[in-house]
Amino acid sequence: MLDSPHRRFNPLTREWVLVSPHRARRPWQGQVEKTPSATLPQYDPTCYLCPRNERAGGVSNPDYSGTFVFENDFAALLPDESTENHASGHPLLVALPERGICRVVCFSPRHDLTLPELDIPAIENVLTTWTRESADLASKDFIQYVQVFENKGAVMGCSNPHPHSQLWSQSQIPTEIAKELAAQTAYFNEHGRPLLLDYVREEQKRRERLLVVNDHFTALVPFWAVWPFEVMVVGHRPTAALSDLNPAEISALADVFKQVTTLYDNLFEISFPYSMGFHQAPADGQPHPEWVLHAHFYPPLLRSATVRKFMVGYEMLAMPQRDITPESAAERLRALSPVHYKQR
Repeated sequence: MLDSPHRRFNPLTREWVLVSPHRARRPWQGQVEKTPSATLPQYDPTCYLCPRNERAGGVSNPDYSGTFVFENDFAALLPDESTENHASGHPLLVALPERGICRVVCFSPRHDLTLPELDIPAIENVLTTWTRESADLASKDFIQYVQVFENKGAVMGCSNPHPHSQLWSQSQIPTEIAKELAAQTAYFNEHGRPLLLDYVREEQKRRERLLVVNDHFTALVPFWAVWPFEVMVVGHRPTAALSDLNPAEISALADVFKQVTTLYDNLFEISFPYSMGFHQAPADGQPHPEWVLHAHFYPPLLRSATVRKFMVGYEMLAMPQRDITPESAAERLRALSPVHYKQR
């Protein structure tokens, strides 16, 4: 394990991260976060995501019993073509129209149950819903990419504690996907194998960053991780999208998601905040043999439930930097109980 300052290369984005392990020992007198509420009601009459409650514009939710999907009431992208003139008359001032469709997926009618507190069949239902909605959005003739993501916790900007996720689909390939597409395509063209499959095989040999492994998926702290307890979940075969998974793989992925999110909650014994998202191949109608379906978990907490990592200063102006090594983060997560702290 390297304990001196060094850089690590991310082959997925072809970018570098600075690792400074000695900085983890510095005293902290900065901002302290509020810990999230320990208990939430099963149903909140004021929540606009709970069953039977009213959303924006007077729309009422159905009395749903499983997942619930609806078009985002405050969508960042709109499906209709814009007639607005975006021309600026200068090559350094470029603006182009962007179309898309945004949806919300509530995990269950329960206001108080996050992913690690759901049972495996319920998590499978969430995955199946993401799969169905991704495929439906990708079938639209103007959609080039579908992003599935969850922002968990107020510290990650989540505006409603009712466990939910989102799908944003758009007419152009977004920046992070374009970087991963270029890197994976270049690697595949040179080696004839998917980058992420080679990477997972190497991690399985070394084992020091592994968290959860089953027949179909591996969860690990990436060698190039930026966030303190970042995790990546990677499939064991080339799959361009969620819709490529078979039922056994959906079950295996549900098991990995439950284990990873349980470890997160057990780390500081709170409902652990993060941003999670699947990276699927572009929905451009082209084959993508270079692509392996994977999910990224980006959690902000660093030392405790109240101290988080800030991406400011050097990180914003120069390059990402982390204070604890990915190996030490994986070691801490592996040492935790697999049983959720609320159920002990």
